[in-house]
Amino acid sequence: ATHFDQLKDLINPSYVDQGQQARNSRSKLITNLITQRRLPATPWDDISIESFLQDLAIMDSNTFPGNVGVGEREGRIACDLVAKRHYGLTHGIGRSGDVQAQQPKAAGSSVILKLTQCLAMDAIRQAGIPSIKSCVVLPLATGMSIALVFGALRKSRPRGKYIVWSRIDQKSCFKAIGAAGYEAVVVELKRVEGSDALRTDVEGIR
Repeated sequence: ATHFDQLKDLINPSYVDQGQQARNSRSKLITNLITQRRLPATPWDDISIESFLQDLAIMDSNTFPGNVGVGEREGRIACDLVAKRHYGLTHGIGRSGDVQAQQPKAAGSSVILKLTQCLAMDAIRQAGIPSIKSCVVLPLATGMSIALVFGALRKSRPRGKYIVWSRIDQKSCFKAIGAAGYEAVVVELKRVEGSDALRTDVEGIR
């Protein structure tokens, strides 16, 4: 018997059935997400999202009842406010230098990583690239993400030294070019005639 059956000894059974049906509806959302591994057609409400995150968090060893993490790589949080903000997830992803490796002490975090990759690929397919086979989602901001892309491009153009950059007032892009070992060729924007608007100098880039 489930705990819902036991609850019927405490309150009106019909009320328990209603609550169980609502719980089952949310569980079905999770089942569909894990099975289809695609972005939901209908957005989830906050309760469903937070409930799922909590379910995943209790799969990580740092949330096990009675567990005291004392190892070098044990996830520990000293501040309850931080724990609440991250739903108790502390281990992070990957291990031994492989960001995509499954973490044996963090099954919940590993599930989040895999689902995130699946949802990212689905978003990319919907954006017009249906042939995508794999991807990696990294916890990086703009500059480092661009620098990694430039580093990957070096394999296809090992002798490349320059990157043509349409100037914008955003330092991350410019810094990423230097961090990746390239030199920026800056192309100034052009003012749109009759207004204060600026546009890309396509001819200058060519």
